[in-house]
Amino acid sequence: MNGGDEVAAATPAGPPPALEWKFSQVFGERTAGEELQEVDIISAIEFDKTGDHLATGDRGGRVVLFERTDTKDHGGSRRDLERMDYPITRHPEFRYKTEFQSHEPEFDYLKSLEIEEKINKIRWCQTANGALFLLSTNDKTIKFWKVQEKKVKKISEMNVDPSKAVGNGSVASSSNSSAPKPYLANGGCTDRLHNSSGNDFSIPAGGFPSLRLPVVVTSAETSLVARCRRVYAHAHDYHINSISNNSDGETFISADDLRINLWNLEISNQSFNIVDVKPGNMEDLTEVITSAEFHPNQCNMLAYSSSKGSIRLIDLRQSALCDSHAKLFEEQEAPGSRSFFTEIIASISDIKFAKDGRYLLSRDYMTLKLWDINMDSGPVSTFQVHEYLRPKLCDLYENDSIFDKFECCLSGDGSRVATGSYSNLFRVFGCSPGSTEATTLEASKNPMRRQVQTPSRPSRSLTTLTRVVRRGAESPGVDANGNSFDSATKLLHLAWHPTENSIACAAANSLYMYYA
Repeated sequence: MNGGDEVAAATPAGPPPALEWKFSQVFGERTAGEELQEVDIISAIEFDKTGDHLATGDRGGRVVLFERTDTKDHGGSRRDLERMDYPITRHPEFRYKTEFQSHEPEFDYLKSLEIEEKINKIRWCQTANGALFLLSTNDKTIKFWKVQEKKVKKISEMNVDPSKAVGNGSVASSSNSSAPKPYLANGGCTDRLHNSSGNDFSIPAGGFPSLRLPVVVTSAETSLVARCRRVYAHAHDYHINSISNNSDGETFISADDLRINLWNLEISNQSFNIVDVKPGNMEDLTEVITSAEFHPNQCNMLAYSSSKGSIRLIDLRQSALCDSHAKLFEEQEAPGSRSFFTEIIASISDIKFAKDGRYLLSRDYMTLKLWDINMDSGPVSTFQVHEYLRPKLCDLYENDSIFDKFECCLSGDGSRVATGSYSNLFRVFGCSPGSTEATTLEASKNPMRRQVQTPSRPSRSLTTLTRVVRRGAESPGVDANGNSFDSATKLLHLAWHPTENSIACAAANSLYMYYA
């Protein structure tokens, strides 16, 4: 009996059921008719490793921090509370913590080039002594920030009666008189002789019995102070598209179109160039670097993607300049499928390692691809994000939407992936063996309203995908679910909580959060 039970338990279970997503919170929601300010549009989202803090950056150069509140009441993480059978009635909740101006607009006089303040990427660093550390970058300059709670210091005692002080707390002086004040030999001043009649402050006839310095006391109040610890500048000729922390906690990389530099967090005046794809003659340039990321566990490994749709895995132990890759991941195009748009839509806009470092997720314009770093023959899974747009590529090229750079993310357990699309939609796919989960959600307070009414979920099989293509082609202007398609509202940025099924995504200036 027992043996039979053990055999039954060892039988592999089927794929996990599809998640049912619910709205959690929204920050910065626009009211009806409110005009969208360009500087408020969110351009970067990142959870820290614990998932207790969330950072967003915007086109105005600001970084906004949020902190989780629903675990503080009970202490411990949600997963620990579930393990203890503690009844959890609330969904993950965050609150606004602080914000600071990370970057300002600049002008490069040598190149006559405006450098906008838009935050391209944010990466959390290791915390220390209760302080939060993060890297933020615009097109040219990376900054290392320390955010810490400091106790407010106040002046508690003064020689002067505060009720007789004016203005901002300083004692009123005879500013009304323009005549020069007579000063005594040792630096004293007969100011009291020249006091205007309207000033009720006067020095006692015998003077003050003793001179007391103001007493500064530390109050119980605290305020969050963001301080820029280091600035890593003048290392990139082209726009920075990626920054990534190393698992050693000491170094990070920054990547632009043609080069990847390695930095030490402690040293801001020099970096080491580890990848350089710039040809001797720029006319020979055929591809550029689009994204780069360190391996989450192995400090010597990193991956970078290109505009040709390939991903290169490099090992820093092989050589100082890593122009030769350890592994190359690319998918061969089907014969006869080449068109004018083939190379444009093959360009990879984002790559992310799974938490264990075994799998790598990439996003190109039409698809999400999941790669096993031990298998470079092709992706293990391909997910069609918005195949119904294929007949519209010409229109998308005309309005430049075809160059939009969508981000992607993986769940903490690696069983699901997510990415954004147009009409403020984002898609969640199951990548466990046998899973057919493919959920379409809208960044609104009712995320599931765009779902197909039939109970069956779209499969990832080729036959279903071709049916989706036909349906999209027959009804131009609508997506696979029959909804109207709007290329002006796009969901480019999203992040998955590192330990829970919770997603934060940006729709213009609004930050939406969902849980399952």
